[in-house]
Formats: sequence, C-alpha cells, structure tokens
Amino acid sequence: MRVLVIGGGGREHALVWKLAQSPSVKAIACAPGNGGISGRANCINVAADEIEDLAKFADKAEMDLTIVGPEAPLTKGIVDLFKQKGLPIVGPTMAAAQIEGSKSFAKDLMKKYGIPTGDYRTFEDHSEALDYVKKKGTPLVVKADGLASGKGVFPCQTLEEALRALDQIMVQGLFGEAGNRVVVEEFLTGEEASFLVFTDGKSVLPMPACQDHKALYDGDQGPNTGGMGAYSPAPVVTPQLEKRIMETIMIPTVEGLALEGCPYEGVLYAGLMIENGEPKVLEFNARFGDPEAQPLLMRMTSDLTEVLAAITRHELDSVTLEWDHRASVCVVMASGGYPGQYQKGKLVQGLEKVVVMKDIMVFHAGTEINIEGQYETNGGRVLGVTSIASGIASAIDLAYEAVSKISWDGCYYRQDIGKKALKRQG
Repeated sequence: MRVLVIGGGGREHALVWKLAQSPSVKAIACAPGNGGISGRANCINVAADEIEDLAKFADKAEMDLTIVGPEAPLTKGIVDLFKQKGLPIVGPTMAAAQIEGSKSFAKDLMKKYGIPTGDYRTFEDHSEALDYVKKKGTPLVVKADGLASGKGVFPCQTLEEALRALDQIMVQGLFGEAGNRVVVEEFLTGEEASFLVFTDGKSVLPMPACQDHKALYDGDQGPNTGGMGAYSPAPVVTPQLEKRIMETIMIPTVEGLALEGCPYEGVLYAGLMIENGEPKVLEFNARFGDPEAQPLLMRMTSDLTEVLAAITRHELDSVTLEWDHRASVCVVMASGGYPGQYQKGKLVQGLEKVVVMKDIMVFHAGTEINIEGQYETNGGRVLGVTSIASGIASAIDLAYEAVSKISWDGCYYRQDIGKKALKRQG
C-alpha cells in the first residue's frame, strides 16, 4: 500500500512513524513534510492547503490511501475533491469539517442536539459584541469563529481583557477573515481533557483520553499556543466518565452531523472541561490533535493503516483498537518568542544522544536539514520529545531526561507537563 500523509508538523511525523510500522505499507509520501519526516517518507514540496496539486500528485503517484493531518485543507474541501476523483482519503468533508472551521456552527449543532457545552452568543458586529460583554461581565471567553492555529481563543478574567480581545479580532483583524465573526462563551472551570475517536460516520471507536497543555508557560499561564505538551492516559477521565463522554457527546455529535446531511468520517477530537465528573465541550477539532497524536500513537498497538482503510470502506465496526497499557508523555520544545515572532535557522544539537535512548521518540515539528546535513529550526514548535514508560511519573522523568540532552539558541519548553496527572494519583 502506498500512503500519502498531508501536513508537516509533529502530528504528521507521528503518523508517518506509525504507518511505517504496518507490514502492508510499502511507500509513504508526505506533503510538505519536514526535516525529521524526510528520514522516513518521501517529502513532496506541496503545501498542505494546495489541494488541487495534492490531488494531482496522489492520482499520478497512485496513492492507495491519504490521511489529512491539519485542519486547513479539510475546511478547503480536500476530502470532497479526492472523493470526486476516486482517491481514497480519510477525513471529513468540507461541510462536516465546519465543526472545527466555524465555532458558531459547532455551538449551534451542540445546542440543537443537546450536547453539553457552555452558554454562548455569536456576533458579527463589533459594537453589539461590546455591549453584550459589558452587560454580561467577566470572566468569559472570546473566540474568533474561524481557524486561527489554536491561537484565536482568549480567556478573559477582566473587562479590559475582553474588550482588547474583541478589538484585536474584529477591528485589528488579527486573524483575518477568521475573525469576521466572534463567539462569546461562558467561562467554564474545571480540568481540561482531550478525547478523540475514530469514526466512519456510523461506528465510533474511542481512543484513550489525553491532556494537552495549551498555555505557553508553566501553571497554564501566558498566551494560548498550538500546544506545549500532552500525556496519555489522563486520570481525570475515569472509565465511568469515558462511557458518559461517548454517550452524551461523541456518539450524539456523529449522529447529529449525519442528520444535518454531512456525515463525519475520520478522527473527531473533543476538547473538554470536566468539573465534578461532568464533561462539557470547549471545542471540536476535525482531525488528530497536535501534540495529542504523539502520545496516542506511541501507545497504539493496532495497525493504524488497517483502521484508516476500514474508515474509507465504512467497515469500522469490524475493527478492535488495542493500546499499550503504559503511559506516554510528549514535551514540546519551541523557538524563543513563540507563539509570537521567532527566528529560524538555529542549529539543533544533541539529537544523536536521544536517538539511542530506549522508549523515546523525537517527533519533528519545525525542522529542516541544512547543506551540511544538520537539523535547523524552521518553525515555532520545533520538536515533540515523546516517551513511553510504566507509569506517568516514569514517563515524565524519561521525557525530560531526553529534553535535557537537546538544545539550540533560544530553545524554550514547559517544565510541568503531566504534573496534573501526578496530583490526581496522589
């Protein structure tokens, strides 16, 4: 089988790594890929959102299966295009991908089908949004309606913060067209968790729960990022709670999308807030999370290729997912200045010391190889150092041992990934 992975981050490196383990996979291409991916796949110089060129490549190269990593090509209709051309692909259609591409679409869907989430209002007029926020008071959350690479969400504790967020999104145009509409939401409290499922539009198979760390700094302080680390399993999601999440959130969402005429296929991700054992949806994503994919795929013992192929055939009910009982932790190493301005081209040192470590994988997110054959930084999030060990404490120690061996000028990472799990374990 010849497989195409679309994207060029840590999630895509993890997908390539996992697919390469399948005995049925003979060749992997990745568009555009990155420095680390190039060691395992043929990197194609086509951007992830150039969907026409990607379809031409997949057709000419006779790809048997395509998996879409990032959200942008999904919301542009890459799945619709591939299916029109008879090219097998895993991911939701443009209509179904609105569940991530439009926060107001997702909130309206949840309201219609009784899926637990926070109260909200949607605005296209800046002055109306201002009036509502002033009357409502804080805390609340201001979100750009469209895609903003995980950076369009502003938790606001004060009125000043809320007014600034509205100004940045709707007046300054910080996120372009994605900010033409905003959603103002209830500020939910509790502990966050990420819950992902595979679905072919009918069957829904859960993955183990994990927990992302969105904020830049330790203690969940600072601006939101694409994610600074993740771990799995997340003890905040008990077996009883997993059953409740499936029954009240994941299955009703898949069923609701089908009733709306846009059946959902692929990976569906729910970002949850859990308080007193009650889950509520913060957001949906239409694909694997990044960095959640890294620990999840480290723990997955099933053949990912078989799961993805079953989705394209609508035969997911014939699949049984199997997982390593051990814990996995991913620590993201980022460029100084991320998620704002940062410099590229910094020489990455120490990777050779980590390659020989047992139960460690370094997934490249933003690297390229220079003319001397050395890795240099080429993005905000550069590496996802991912461990697997007998328990969460051991996995944390192993991940940070590997992180300590890697460096570059301006390197930054959080030092508290997984600590919430340790607190829950006492």
